[in-house]
Amino acid sequence: MGTVVEAANKGVNGSITEKNPTVVFVLGGPGSGKGTQCANIVEHFGYTHLSAGDLLRAEIKSGSENGTMIQNMIKEGKIVPSEVTIKLLQRAMQESGNDKFLIDGFPRNEENRAAFENVTGIEPAFVLFFDCPEEEMERRLLSRNQGREDDNIETIRKRFNVFLESSLPVINYYDGKAKVRKIDAARPVQDIFETVKAIFAPKNEKAD
Repeated sequence: MGTVVEAANKGVNGSITEKNPTVVFVLGGPGSGKGTQCANIVEHFGYTHLSAGDLLRAEIKSGSENGTMIQNMIKEGKIVPSEVTIKLLQRAMQESGNDKFLIDGFPRNEENRAAFENVTGIEPAFVLFFDCPEEEMERRLLSRNQGREDDNIETIRKRFNVFLESSLPVINYYDGKAKVRKIDAARPVQDIFETVKAIFAPKNEKAD
């Protein structure tokens, strides 16, 4: 029996690639301020913001056969296969009708990265890397702790270590291709956005 992912893949692969979309990967540790800046980029530059985590959660919530499979894998402590996440991203890209995308929190590791390029045939235009010291991320996460279970000090440190181990090889890979735009994310939000604007504005003007 076909899964939602298989169904989503039919006709998606060709058509979204034909649009020759602009894809920007957005990476940074927990508390680096990615979400805030993504919202600003969407507002000012017309990108569609896709969060891999949000798409997986939405699929689980939908109660689809595919969502149940994802939920069971997570419950069993298994990693959801890259292809599953990528198909959800492809479907969301297709349904958005846009051709400019911020993909947030993905790829999480080298295997995700290779699979994304193989499955979609799309290479990111660049990677926006929010570089923030661990102490600053800890401070932000603890100060925003409003009932989020994952915002305690041990969990924060674990999440930070996972980010370092898994995502830094991805950043290094794209750095080797001169595709990383590193942002000092320890500064005030508005200062960070001024830097972000300088990265996006020239491309945006050409596109217009």
